[in-house]
Formats: sequence, C-alpha cells, structure tokens
Amino acid sequence: MTTGALLPSAASAAKPDPVQKSLNALVTDDKMPAALASVADREGRTRHYTAGVGDLRTGAKVPKDGQVRAGSNTKAFTAVVTLQLVAEKKLALDAPVDTYLPGLLRGEGIDGRHITIRQLLQHTSGLPEYLDKGAVLKDRQRYYEPRELLDSALAQKAHFSPGAKWEYNNTNYLVAGLIIQKVTGRPLGEEINRRIVDRIGLRHTYFPTPGDMTIREPHAKGYHRDAADSPWRDVTELDPSWGWAAGAVITTNSDLNRFYTALLDGKLLPPAQLAQMRTTVPAEARGPGVRYGLGLTSTPLSCGGVYWGHGGTALGYRTRGGVTEDGRAAGIAVTTAPTGAASQRVEAAVDTALCR
Repeated sequence: MTTGALLPSAASAAKPDPVQKSLNALVTDDKMPAALASVADREGRTRHYTAGVGDLRTGAKVPKDGQVRAGSNTKAFTAVVTLQLVAEKKLALDAPVDTYLPGLLRGEGIDGRHITIRQLLQHTSGLPEYLDKGAVLKDRQRYYEPRELLDSALAQKAHFSPGAKWEYNNTNYLVAGLIIQKVTGRPLGEEINRRIVDRIGLRHTYFPTPGDMTIREPHAKGYHRDAADSPWRDVTELDPSWGWAAGAVITTNSDLNRFYTALLDGKLLPPAQLAQMRTTVPAEARGPGVRYGLGLTSTPLSCGGVYWGHGGTALGYRTRGGVTEDGRAAGIAVTTAPTGAASQRVEAAVDTALCR
C-alpha cells in the first residue's frame, strides 16, 4: 500500500504559518521584544504562537499564552457589568450620571445632569481625558484613588456638548466604575471577578487588588523606550490603579478570546442588552471602518465581515483581537506600546490570524 498521497509535499510542509510569520516580523522588522498570539477556529481549537524574547536581560523564552496587562480591554468588562445592572433594573442606560452620583460631575462645560450612562460607555459624553494633565504615569509605582484621577479631568473644560460627537476617553469608564460601586456597594474589581471572570471560568484573568504591582502568572516582561534609539526599560511592575475601570485587568490572549466569544454567544448579557452593546457609531480614529458600541468595537476584515473586540494599551503591553460572527477568535499581544506603522502592523496581524 502506498502512503505517499497522504503526506504533505515538501513545499507545503515548509510553507511558514502566516500567523507565525506576522509575529516574527513584529520582532525582527519592528524590533518589538516579544509577540504572542492565540488563535481559535470555529470549533474552539486553539493554537498558541510566540516570537522574540520574554526577558531581554536573561534571554528567557516567551511563555506560551502568557499573561499581559490588557489595558483598555478592561472597558469591555466594565461595560458588561454596567449592562448587567441595566438588565437587573438597578441602572437605566439613558439616565443621567446625577441620578446615581449627584453633583459628582461639575466643571467648565461639565454637568452630570446632562451626561447619560450610555454616553459614558459610548464615548460621546464630552468629558476631558484625565491622562491629559500629564502627571499620571510619571511615577508608575504610585497608587491613585479613582476620585483623584477624576479631579484631574474635571480641572479641564469639556471637549464638547454631551452627544455632539465621538471621542475616545478613559474618564468615561472611570465614572462608569464609580457608578457600579455606588449601585452595588462593592469594589469594582470584585464585581468584575464575580460577574464575569468566575462566571465563565477565565482562569488566568483578574482585576488587581490595590497595591498589587506584579503579574502573577508566567509572562513576558513589558518594555518601554522614549525614542527608537533609546535602550529598553523594563516596566513590567507598576501600580495599575491609573487605569482602574478603564485599564487595570490582567489576562491572557486565550482568556480574552474566551471572554469575547462568551459575550457574543449571549452568555454574559440578555439579548436586549447585548443588542445595545453592539449598536455602534463611527470611530474612524481607531482605524478605517471601525465602529464603537458600548465598550465594544467592530473592525472590518480584509476577507469580509468584521470582528468584535476592543483592544488595549498599557505601559509595556498592547493587545488586539476579537471574535467573528461565525466563531473564529484571535488575540495578539506585544510587549511594548508601538506607534505609527508598527502599531498598524499589530492590527494587520489580527487580520491575518482571522482571515488565514
């Protein structure tokens, strides 16, 4: 019996995997320390990829599916908890912030009586960005109370009237987190862990407790440099309180895939609230054709359709990815926060993973 017909040709066996090729390019061409990916097919079978070095000092390997700081993916978690509270009739999506936190939002052009919860979640509130004052992140080991961050935003004037336009803004989710705490009487992190992490079994995801500056499980170190010719600085350990409801979560690519898959499958929200979350407005500042819902983005794919996710950037890490309507999922992480063309190539790596 001949078996030759069942074996791959030498040419096909040697053909590089397109996902691995894209990660290798991020490391070799864009000079990123490391890149990680987790890609799941329609049946949920997952393959993990790595490229680069997990520790520039020791040369240690990149752990497969290692933990990363998920940055603004946290916004999707915060939005889900908010919408769960809407489903439980503890919040009203179109109620003003003052309904729950009277007098909290006051400033030049800022009035919480005219900003709704929906506008917070969709970035149409006009609130100024608390990171714009520049002091936050100068000392990455400093702890910030949420109200301290909010005061930094309220010292500025409103960017526009509520509902007038779309503008991505961390302050929106800072306020959403404060509303969650007021309504539930519990810390935001506990609500995220109880309502999402434990509910769908995200075994490698957590909301850091105050003062926890480490990444608990195997991970590639995160790096930052001030200029292209500057040396890399290890910024892995930091106090994530600066991001809080907008950016504190630590997770893995595969857990993010599991989260967005469960979300789109209706395992976290009733149909009415999931439909609200998927009701989008144009958000071209995040890329051509990108639209923003309530803590959820839709991004066009080169092979047709869109993928749903969010993405995030934290000092030392960037994560991108999401899930398609037919159940494919991909998460890409790099161990720095790239800009310009390098940033676009991280986005392209997601497209490669979902369209391969």
